[in-house]
Amino acid sequence: GRCQLKPPAWQRMIFVSGWQPPLRDWVTQLKFYGTTALSVMLARLLLLTWLAARRDFMLEKPDLLLCVPLHRQRAWQRGYNQMDDITRHLSRWIGCRYAAAGLTRQRQTRIQHSLPASARRRNLRGAFRVETGVNGRHIALTDDVITTGSTVGEISRILLAAGAASVQVWSLCRTL
Repeated sequence: GRCQLKPPAWQRMIFVSGWQPPLRDWVTQLKFYGTTALSVMLARLLLLTWLAARRDFMLEKPDLLLCVPLHRQRAWQRGYNQMDDITRHLSRWIGCRYAAAGLTRQRQTRIQHSLPASARRRNLRGAFRVETGVNGRHIALTDDVITTGSTVGEISRILLAAGAASVQVWSLCRTL
């Protein structure tokens, strides 16, 4: 497939489920309807997925957790970044540092789910900046839904360019 022709920038990816009920409904409720009470449950599901991958595939414990950032305008409109709360829970349960401001979205980008894969990649070029020291660190990057992998791919690329030793991607859902 496509990954064999051009491997992704990240080293490992875990996800709880495909984009299907009931997880699809819970993520939608959290992301678009402000049902923040779901964040603890969703964080627990992602924790259990990580623990299983650690046990079954010897997935390393990261040194640092980061989440895909929202542009400040979108964060203001929503009132929160849904993955920030989830990542805070994971950080506490795993005993791993979380840099909430470790990544910033430099510019507003078009909504990704409406774009084809090539347009998604162009849309994201230069959109993110690393704001914390990552040199030599093993990073876990959290996101709610991975469709083409363009967002986590771009962020993984800049993390590795900034000196990160490795990048794992942790997601609630994957559509591919």
